[in-house]
Amino acid sequence: MRKNGILNSDIAAVIARMGHTDYIVIGDCGLPIPDTVKRIDLAVKPGLPSYLDTLEAVLADMEIESAVIASEMTEQNVPVYDRTKALLNGIPIKQVSHEAFKGLTLQAKAVIRTGEATPYANIILQSGVFFK
Repeated sequence: MRKNGILNSDIAAVIARMGHTDYIVIGDCGLPIPDTVKRIDLAVKPGLPSYLDTLEAVLADMEIESAVIASEMTEQNVPVYDRTKALLNGIPIKQVSHEAFKGLTLQAKAVIRTGEATPYANIILQSGVFFK
């Protein structure tokens, strides 16, 4: 049994298989997930687990090169946007329309569905490498 890092075996396995530039998505409970992309459903009830708690856990276990969010988050969910920026700690964030964001999820290795029930609480994380 692991004692540190991601305990969810599905998330841990996806992260372990990711290569440079691969995508993983963390989404709220309303984000549509393409049938062709692996769904890791963590949602228990509205708000549990939260997008931010899930993002924090994934960031602690994964090397991130960049991130993509829907531009709507910056105006319609300011508290989540501000905390997302803080957690990313200088990692570049690209903003696209929510429609374009949903299109990018087709390229993801997996979508982690949280119980988050606030608007636009979604992010695409692009895998980096821990060596230079």
